[in-house]
Amino acid sequence: MEVQKIMSRGIRTCSPEDAMSRAAQIMWENDCGVVPVVDAEGRVTSMITDRDICMATLLACRPPGELQVSMAASRTIVKVREHDSVEIAEALMQEHQVRRLPVVDAQDRLVGVLSMNDLARSFQMSDGGTVSQREVARTLAAVSQPHHEAPSSASGARTERGAQAQRRAS
Repeated sequence: MEVQKIMSRGIRTCSPEDAMSRAAQIMWENDCGVVPVVDAEGRVTSMITDRDICMATLLACRPPGELQVSMAASRTIVKVREHDSVEIAEALMQEHQVRRLPVVDAQDRLVGVLSMNDLARSFQMSDGGTVSQREVARTLAAVSQPHHEAPSSASGARTERGAQAQRRAS
């Protein structure tokens, strides 16, 4: 099955220059925990999470309206193409310990987001599901590993991102 069949569409985005408060407002209005950050052509340049905003504002000791999205957004993007299989997406989520993947078209423009929620909902479909229960459980277990058990590059990236946000805010 292709990712496009179960991904979420109509995703709201922000730009790197937007205030973090804009990203937080988008999350609040859309009941989500991540906002893709896109350039003028609609290509994903980074992702910002509610946790990124909280940590950046805490470390900078400044409100989100005074900080730009680019200060805290993760520039390490793991994305999937709309015609890729769900199995490829699950493998990427597991390997990179991410709960959400931006979904892009052939021109690398954002067309949706595939989340753990999308995988779980797909499994619950009345036709018996399109994603195996075992794969959903395996993916959830992999992305839920504590950071101290994760590969050192993942935790190092988070630490470096926090340090970058603190330096920029100073």
